[in-house]
Amino acid sequence: MTRRARGRRTPATRPAPVVAARTAVAPVRPVKRVDAKRAIKPLRSLAILTMVGGLIATVALPAYGAFRPTEEVAMTLQQVAIDDAQSLVVASDAESTQLSRESYSATTQEEIDKKKAKEAAAKAAAERARAAKEAAAAASTGTTVDVSELSTTSAETSVAAGSGAIRWPLQNFTKGRGLWDSGYHQGVDLLAPCGQPLYAAADGVVRISQEGYGGYGVAVTIDHVIGGQQVNTLYAHMTYGSRLVASGQTVSAGQQIGVVGSTGSSTACHLHFEVHINGGVVDPWAWLVNNAG
Repeated sequence: MTRRARGRRTPATRPAPVVAARTAVAPVRPVKRVDAKRAIKPLRSLAILTMVGGLIATVALPAYGAFRPTEEVAMTLQQVAIDDAQSLVVASDAESTQLSRESYSATTQEEIDKKKAKEAAAKAAAERARAAKEAAAAASTGTTVDVSELSTTSAETSVAAGSGAIRWPLQNFTKGRGLWDSGYHQGVDLLAPCGQPLYAAADGVVRISQEGYGGYGVAVTIDHVIGGQQVNTLYAHMTYGSRLVASGQTVSAGQQIGVVGSTGSSTACHLHFEVHINGGVVDPWAWLVNNAG
């Protein structure tokens, strides 16, 4: 190559710098490492809570059951004794026998009440008999008799004391002449002040009620049926205008029928009292003592 050619030689071209193309690359985040201890801790807490809950349930449920009231179930005596029940073997030749109650006392309330009522009635009868005996003894000596002591209730203005079917016709009196005393005397004289109330001796119907009945003066007679017998009682020598009943009128035992007087064949205030049973004369004093309540 000539010098000229060398001179003409073009300078060598420098290669253009290569510019690396920039591509957008996303930043890479560092990967967090999972801590094993932190992962296990929640699980462990959950397990502990589960165990504690189970322990509480194990203790609480039996205790709750122990405090619950037990329900009582009604049982018969046969059910209670079923475990200890005994059997009875009866021989083929056994015979039935009717049991009597003579060997043991009453056990029902009804029988007890009946027994008590019977005893009370017997006691009351004995008391009345004692009082009547005392009254008879007092009357025999001419002393005053208070029949309110022979009765179970106190006297009232228009009703005689007592509660029986037969009553005393006077409350307070002195026994005078008796049956057949001083000749033809068919009754008993009960001495009492004039104006003292007189009472019907028993239930009945008035037969006679008159202001003038012969020697009886103002008198009343009453027909009764007592114990199946026809009984007639007479109340004589009453005060004029004191009669409270009329013929045919029904009266009750103890009902006031008038007041004591001294009319007819009488010399002092008193009640002449007679009793006729089935048409025959009986001792009125003994009849009252034995029957009046």
